Amino acid sequence: MAEHLVFTLCAALGAMGELAGHERRGSLTWPGRSAVIGLVAAAMGIRRGNDDAFARLDALRMAVGVIDDGVPLRDYHTVETIPTAAARKPDSRPAAIARAGRNTNTTITLRDYRVGVAYAVALWPGPGWTGALEDLARGLRQPAFTLYLGRKSCPLAAPPAPRIVRAEGPLQALSLAVRPPFGHQGALRLIASDERLSQDDVQDSRNDLPVERAKWHFGQRTVFLHRPAEAV
Repeated sequence: MAEHLVFTLCAALGAMGELAGHERRGSLTWPGRSAVIGLVAAAMGIRRGNDDAFARLDALRMAVGVIDDGVPLRDYHTVETIPTAAARKPDSRPAAIARAGRNTNTTITLRDYRVGVAYAVALWPGPGWTGALEDLARGLRQPAFTLYLGRKSCPLAAPPAPRIVRAEGPLQALSLAVRPPFGHQGALRLIASDERLSQDDVQDSRNDLPVERAKWHFGQRTVFLHRPAEAV
């Protein structure tokens, strides 16, 4: 049996990143690797430019169990863009808008969310891991930064309730996660894992492997989708 860190993510609104375009930013039904690692890093007080700290977290393996993937919600934004000539000087955006005068463009953009979501997460050491899972758990109990499930409009609705468990694998570990309140007590609908959990798992890919965080570049990652035959 191996040690796993398990915790839950519950939010009234969640935004699980998809390929981000200017006019539309969608949301998938469960948080990917970059979202979970970023949330753990925020809990530990790690800033985005700390590549060494993120490299250590990248050695973790991960499985996400969907307790409730919520329902979709679409929000409409108006975005005012500024011509390059007006935005060229490195001052504030209000100053650039004032300099542009009436020469701005307003466009409608779409932002997708999921309402009433809840997930269980299991992390365990992978090749090259040199840290301690308890340090991550401590950060999640007393986070250095506010924790969001995607965008800043999506704060967590309940504490993550992290705990270290000993389990045969991520499937058993997820069953030991403390469920969030508000009625999220049903069986896991789907588990997305870095490792195959059964021969019936479907191999898929997701574009959530950080390649260059400063420029928001991500690569494809293999993920195994497992549907539990019994309640987990």
